Amino acid sequence: MSTAINKQPERLYSLDALRGFDMFWIIGAEEIFHQLYKASGSPFWGAVSSELTHPAWNGFNLYDLIFPLFLFMAGAATPFSVGREMEKGASKKDLLLRVIKRGLILVLIGIFYNNGLEIQPISEIRFGSVLGRIGLGYMFANIIYLFAKERAQMIWFAAILLGYWMLLAFCSAPGFPAGDLTMEGNIVSYLDRSIMPGRLYLKIHDPEGLVSTIPAISTGLLGILTGNFLKNGKMDPSKKSLSMAVLGFIFIAIAHLWNLVLPFNKNLWTSSFAMNVGGYSLILLSIFYYLIDVKGYKKWAFFFRIIGMNSIFIYISEHFIDWKYSTVGVFKWLGQLVGTPYDMVILAICYVLIQWSVLYLMYRKKIFLRV
Repeated sequence: MSTAINKQPERLYSLDALRGFDMFWIIGAEEIFHQLYKASGSPFWGAVSSELTHPAWNGFNLYDLIFPLFLFMAGAATPFSVGREMEKGASKKDLLLRVIKRGLILVLIGIFYNNGLEIQPISEIRFGSVLGRIGLGYMFANIIYLFAKERAQMIWFAAILLGYWMLLAFCSAPGFPAGDLTMEGNIVSYLDRSIMPGRLYLKIHDPEGLVSTIPAISTGLLGILTGNFLKNGKMDPSKKSLSMAVLGFIFIAIAHLWNLVLPFNKNLWTSSFAMNVGGYSLILLSIFYYLIDVKGYKKWAFFFRIIGMNSIFIYISEHFIDWKYSTVGVFKWLGQLVGTPYDMVILAICYVLIQWSVLYLMYRKKIFLRV
């Protein structure tokens, strides 16, 4: 029998589960649906497969939510980690050094993820990365959290998004009209080309560039505000879930209105995009929080929690573990039994399961890679 949880735990099970659900798509779940579409030709699976891709430039697909959702959750965990240390009497100076260290370590891991441990000229190194953006977004959002009260954090959140909008609307690369949002003409890509060392992912633009990391700070801040609401809010837990969901839909509505003048663009992390993914993040967390931490239904989420407990490891593991080789070596016979065209669907499922099995063994041995 499920029971409502009145006393807030120091660590939310739902955060680990949602983090695992997010990483589930990164470790290969999207390929299952791509292969289903290829095998069946079904319009339904085609629509699902399309949502699990990134638009070339402007636009929004659900696959665009994966990256910002992770940063949102990193922020949501802050009141349960950094905030708890503050309550125990830890000095802000020590906590500041800790969050800076963690942020910079993620930046360094991101550089390794992109380039490997190889000596290269600086001009050939790509410095922008997913982990680097998470590290910097987390770090600056936490610095604001340490030194600003909750109302000031809200002001920071709004000011960052509005200021970034103004930058995009009134500036551009030399030779382009103000407000140009093409890859070559927008001010953000131009600034990255001017100030970032090394190479950019797309030569004239990097989707994890330095300047577009600024609005990502707001995504981390939204997570912090949400985590603080869950940890310290006086509202009944069920009402907290409902409030998050309602606010999420409001965010999405505002984002779609904003999209009329400032398109959704993950590459630039436009302010409208940040509001949109913030809305979806709030809704997803409200669902996971309600089912898991409020109603107590945890068993169904165990699969995802195993992934979420070692998210950094599984993200970087492809650089030192050949998961495809392992999958074919262990499960090729199963694909042969099924036969074409669904053999690739089975192998895509096995690709995810073999990674999960390793994560489960690490979980049982209490081996967790933390930064």
